[in-house]
This record gives sequence, C-alpha cells and structure tokens, in this order.
Amino acid sequence: VQLQASGGGLVQAGGSLKLSCAASGRTFSNNGMGWFRQAPGKEREFVAAISWNGGRIVYADSVKARFTISRDNLKNMLYLQMNSLRPEDTAVYYCAATRYATTTMNVPDYNRWGQGTLVTVSS
Repeated sequence: VQLQASGGGLVQAGGSLKLSCAASGRTFSNNGMGWFRQAPGKEREFVAAISWNGGRIVYADSVKARFTISRDNLKNMLYLQMNSLRPEDTAVYYCAATRYATTTMNVPDYNRWGQGTLVTVSS
C-alpha cells in the first residue's frame, strides 16, 4: 500500500478542515488505517484509527468529539474530518496503514506512511 495525504492548510481557530489520504494497492481494504500528527519539536502522536471495514474506530482523547475518521474501501480513500480546530492541533498530519486488520494506536504497528500534510490553526 502506498499513501498520499492531502487537504492541509491554514485555518482559524474554530474552523474545519477535511484531510484525505489516497491509497494505492489491492490490499487497502484489508488493513487498519490511522492518522497521526507531529508538531514541531514533539513526538509523533496518535490521532485516530479505523479497522479494515470501519467497524471499530478509536480516537485520542484530545480530538474525541471534534474529529471523525472514515474510509471508503471502494475508492481506496481514508478521511479525517476536523472540526472546532484549536491552535494546539497545528502539526503535520500523516496517514498510515497497519499490518493488522483492526485498530492500533502504536506507531511501530504501522508499516506504510504517507508524506504528511501541514495543518496550521491560527488563534
């Protein structure tokens, strides 16, 4: 699976953005997928994950009730709808594919990464 993230940009606090991740490869629908983010000077952190069929979804506490992860296996697409954005959400956002079918929050469990898309939230 090869991944390409897009949709980042500059938005004011309280605004919304929708990130997309295009996947190539026949096994996309077999893999759990996730979104991670990395702010300058910080570790990469988990944001959200979705199982192979969308039946299980997990969010980081910091984004729960504001972000929504989804996938379209027919289009080989992963999405992250981000609402009520805050300055602390500013980061490079990465989509990733895990070697497992279910959800996982652990960076080492992901073996395919997109190139990242920058989200900047101004106050």
